[in-house]
Amino acid sequence: MLLSFRVWNLQEFLEDEKYKDEENLAENLESFKKKYMEFDLNDQDDIDLMSLKQMLEKLGVPKTHLEVKKLIAEVTGGSSETISYRHFVTMMLGKRSAILRIIMMFEGKSEAEGVKPVGPPTKRDISSLP
Repeated sequence: MLLSFRVWNLQEFLEDEKYKDEENLAENLESFKKKYMEFDLNDQDDIDLMSLKQMLEKLGVPKTHLEVKKLIAEVTGGSSETISYRHFVTMMLGKRSAILRIIMMFEGKSEAEGVKPVGPPTKRDISSLP
């Protein structure tokens, strides 16, 4: 049932004239849907404060409650205390650089690079510096 709602929203964005020049729109919408579903920890079709806080911690970018509230307000324009799927996709397709969008784009780039290093960074000596 929720899946059909999300698919309908994908179609809505595909048909929107505002996004007709967006490169790889269908692929991007699919990746946004997967990412949104990862963040929707309570399966209520919205991202609440605790879900966002937990996901940011998982991404290695812990935020305080106040910072998370500000992120949500930035994404929703202050109209809601949770991030809906529509807000999420609008943020990801938007030209404005929302902090959450930047964090997620960074996470996507690091996933594409392969395995993340674990543990402390390796020691470097002065000769290895550029």
